Amino acid sequence: MSREGEITNQFHLMKLGRWQWWILVAVNIFFLVAGQAAAVILGRFYYDQGGNSKWLATLVQTAAFPVLFIPFFLLASAKDSSDSSTAPSIRTLALIYFVLGVLIAGDNMLYSVGLLYLSASTYSLICATQLAFNAVFSYFINSQKFTILILNSVVVLTLSASLIAVNDDSDKPSGVSKWKYFIGFICTIAASAMYSLILSLMQLSFDKFIKKETFSAVLEMQIYTSLVATCVSTVGLFASGEWNTLHGEMEAFGKGSLAYVMTVVWTAISWQVCSVGVVGLIFIVSSLFSNVISTVSLAITPIASVIAFHDKMGGVKVIALLLACWGFASYIYQNYVDDSNARKAQIDVDGSQNDSVC
Repeated sequence: MSREGEITNQFHLMKLGRWQWWILVAVNIFFLVAGQAAAVILGRFYYDQGGNSKWLATLVQTAAFPVLFIPFFLLASAKDSSDSSTAPSIRTLALIYFVLGVLIAGDNMLYSVGLLYLSASTYSLICATQLAFNAVFSYFINSQKFTILILNSVVVLTLSASLIAVNDDSDKPSGVSKWKYFIGFICTIAASAMYSLILSLMQLSFDKFIKKETFSAVLEMQIYTSLVATCVSTVGLFASGEWNTLHGEMEAFGKGSLAYVMTVVWTAISWQVCSVGVVGLIFIVSSLFSNVISTVSLAITPIASVIAFHDKMGGVKVIALLLACWGFASYIYQNYVDDSNARKAQIDVDGSQNDSVC
């Protein structure tokens, strides 16, 4: 499906006015940006204060999914305008949720390792490569157009990550060797690629199988994939033996036991707020646009990290951040162009229909 076709169909199918559509988009953008920035800062705070459980850091990224049942049941009474005859079978849905859930669990583990060995600002700048990976996956999986602007973004984002990779002065958390720093870099790159793949697969699932026109479909996707990912992470936590160290971790936490519990709880909530925004934007706009907005948060997080953790922000990092912002701006402008063309096409179609009626 072309980008113009997606926007045209979304306006027609969701039966929303232009300003209502933009309000819905804005709400999901806020959820994504605020949730992701808070989750990364709290995740780094957990490690800085003595936390060391990678599986716990993985688990909290999906464990708070039960809070989504509140809006889910509130929306359940709304009539589903989709044709029940085209609804996928339970077996198909279960397979989709299981595969995506396992991928999400693996992706979360990679992110946890990356954040363990990298500063929050370095981690966030490397994560900006999500946009480049998503452009490639969206082209092959979702039939998105690959324009000059998108190609420009892929190039500059790749350069941004490369600068971080070759920067000898990159700040590392205390006790992290160059080898562990390299592992953190590779894991974060791999996590960014997998995350982009997940976004494209989610959009493909909505387009080809789920085909629902209600926000409850978005919540179902988030709830059931998070359930699977949480189960996988819980098994990993116990199988690895890390659960035995959690009590000692809490007692030795730098800011105290209460701060440990609150850090874990609010990290979990922040990730779920972020996830709602991600899946909401996939459904309302596209996986490409969802990843664009993720980059906004990734541009904000390094600045927040400098304030919260006094991370070094040397010349190389500043250049990498500016390149990431350049890539983001190119994507935003491409979405603006596509949006304008789709609206113009819709106006032409409506005008032709009115003429035929007359």
